[in-house]
Amino acid sequence: MVAIFGYSRDAILAAVREMYTAVATEPCGPFHFPVGRAACRAVGYPEEVLEALPETAVESFAGVGYPFRADAIRPGDTVLDIGSGSGTDALIASRIVGPRGRVWALDMTPAMAQKLRRLVASLGIANLQVIEGSAEAIPLPDASVDVVTSNGVLNLVPDKRRAAAEIFRVLRPGGRVQIADIVIGRPVDAECHDDPKLWAECVVGATVDEDYLDLFRDAGFADVRVLGEHDYFAHSRNAETRRIARRFGARAIEIAMKRGSRPSRAAALARRLDPRRLLRSLERRGLAGVLALALALAACYGTLAALAMLSLLGVTLVIDEGAWTGTILLFAVLAAAAVAGGYRRHRSAAPPALALGGAVLIGYALYGSYSLAIELAGFALLAAAVYADFRLRRRNGMLSAPHQEEAAGKRMPP
Repeated sequence: MVAIFGYSRDAILAAVREMYTAVATEPCGPFHFPVGRAACRAVGYPEEVLEALPETAVESFAGVGYPFRADAIRPGDTVLDIGSGSGTDALIASRIVGPRGRVWALDMTPAMAQKLRRLVASLGIANLQVIEGSAEAIPLPDASVDVVTSNGVLNLVPDKRRAAAEIFRVLRPGGRVQIADIVIGRPVDAECHDDPKLWAECVVGATVDEDYLDLFRDAGFADVRVLGEHDYFAHSRNAETRRIARRFGARAIEIAMKRGSRPSRAAALARRLDPRRLLRSLERRGLAGVLALALALAACYGTLAALAMLSLLGVTLVIDEGAWTGTILLFAVLAAAAVAGGYRRHRSAAPPALALGGAVLIGYALYGSYSLAIELAGFALLAAAVYADFRLRRRNGMLSAPHQEEAAGKRMPP
């Protein structure tokens, strides 16, 4: 994997080819991600499976998981391996499908494709054919394969929606998909433009976990399931890579799905505009508390400012005081709840405590003995809590507490 944030599409593809050319030609090189047989073991390949594979294929393995956990391939199937590399997964698939089946090994790096072609020819494997191309433009006919498999590839693809649509296109109705890939827990933000270290790491091209799964659901895939996940970057030799991966909550997932019905344009648009997706996006970014606080301030002081302006214009407007104060308190409580939700992310009790204190003071000022000083103090505490929660989420990434503990337990020395 290579970082792709901030690059043009051509630069992204050139960087990917350069990296994987090195993996193909110099598999013992000092890469910042695991490579070879040790990498296979680290991500879950059974020893009996590895023993049946030639070293030439395994030495340049750079996958991130064990997609065969999905058990999607059957004897006689036609399989497409996207990003086949030196052939570890393609060779496993060719043995499963048997002589009645067929495997297409697709890769965009000429050095990898040539390496696998030589291996296939030397072994006399008749049911495996290597083709060059990208996931964004798969050189196969519509509805021509039964199964698509991929391992650590789609996080590198610039146009992931196009790739999902292409996978859907080449699959037969009811066709199956098994994928291992990298996802992140929180979005990579604009500050990455100013951090050159990120450009040398491998998490920046990945997609936020729920957004990644939604890419496939939007394309028409059904029964999209996460079969497992693990801290892939704990196996990196590079301490900086491990730090950056933790920062963004990067990890490997293994998923399975099947080709469903192609959604209509209206249905696809409705899915993308689903307010629940917006709320999830705000929560991941730590912005739910910011939004709720802004609405509370607008309901309180924005309403007062609007009434004052209308009064200057000679317009008198009467509002329901109970509804007004109830709205203010509702948004204040929602802001406090959003901050409290951050505890499972960063395990700091200070922001929730501040938020609770702020909400209590605001409630007292509105429904107890009103005091502008108490009300302002409440909003100040709530604002401090929202800001602290936002900063902690960014600093610690968006891994949940169990994932953070797992990552810490698997951390390796540089």
